[in-house]
Amino acid sequence: MTESLDQAVELAYRELRAIAHRRLMAGGGNGNATLSTTALVNEAYLKLVDNSRAEWHDRAHFLALASTVMRHVLVDRARERMALKRGGVRERITLDDAQISAEAEPELLLQLNEAVDELAAFDPRLARVVECRFFGGLTEKETADALEITVRTVQRDWVKARVLLRRALEA
Repeated sequence: MTESLDQAVELAYRELRAIAHRRLMAGGGNGNATLSTTALVNEAYLKLVDNSRAEWHDRAHFLALASTVMRHVLVDRARERMALKRGGVRERITLDDAQISAEAEPELLLQLNEAVDELAAFDPRLARVVECRFFGGLTEKETADALEITVRTVQRDWVKARVLLRRALEA
């Protein structure tokens, strides 16, 4: 029993490291970032373990949940960075290349987080696609599996979500 639990924890930790690495590299991955892959994984892992309501049935569900947790960790981190900076100018955000760094551009990440929350009120599935694709760095296939929809639906939702988020951010 303990051995299978240890194996599950090890596999989950490896998955989280892969997601965190993709996410941090997507944000520019410069050497002066203060949030390392290990730190992001540890914070996300603690949130996953601490959340007694969290259930996942398979790898796809775990990846979806991990994407949501990574979003929360990155947003919390951006809020901390903004508290240090105070102020800031709204800048244009693009989701096309997933190039927003929680370290270098915390205000942009916070703006995006607010826009995703607004999107969730309009269409929760679109927001989940953004969480998986942008915050979790999941592929279209992984996102489709996690959300139990087709790859083509993920593609359409991703396009629609980016348009809606772009409009919200420009308003």
